[in-house]
Amino acid sequence: MNKKLVVIPIVASIALVLTVFSTMSFPEDKSESTELYHNTFLYSDTEKLKRFLSTLDVFMSEPVVIFDDTVNHYCTYVDFEGNEKISDYCVTSALTDSNHKPFGNLNMGGDDSAVPQMVLAIVDSSPFVDSKKNEVRQVFTTMIETLVCDCWEEQQPGGFESISDWLDTAEDRYVESGKTTISSKISGLDQKQLILEITLKDSDYLWTLIILNS
Repeated sequence: MNKKLVVIPIVASIALVLTVFSTMSFPEDKSESTELYHNTFLYSDTEKLKRFLSTLDVFMSEPVVIFDDTVNHYCTYVDFEGNEKISDYCVTSALTDSNHKPFGNLNMGGDDSAVPQMVLAIVDSSPFVDSKKNEVRQVFTTMIETLVCDCWEEQQPGGFESISDWLDTAEDRYVESGKTTISSKISGLDQKQLILEITLKDSDYLWTLIILNS
């Protein structure tokens, strides 16, 4: 495995945070979209993400398939009901900025068919919760608009006018709460489930977006 891809030991840390530290959640939005776009994302969509992100000066490395026990670090996640899941098949890519400095990972996991169950991105925003605000917005917005639908402003799930509004509200709630972890869940946007988390882990502020396939 190319060691340059091991940017952040991702999801194992997140799972630990969710079980050890105090958490705070937004009220869950479970409204159903009035229009379905039937966008089931595939492993091959990493190429699409890579192309779109590059126009924003965010760069994805070529996906690497994880076979060994490091799957637990990259493709373990907590689902919408709070259950821990471990993917049988996992691909991971490093995220770097225009200066080639790594700041996160983007992973897809599921079985070895063409359809993953989840995609997960994590951004290390240290030293402050808003230090990578642009990168968080660019990566998470690209993921949602590419893998779910470009329909947020039309649907306004959870009452949030835009994806940026959702992210800004989460940041504000996180700062006000004094908690170590905060999460917000959106359900019904083209039958997908979105989970946003902000976590303080070992002095690092980690932003995570998980999208679960329909």
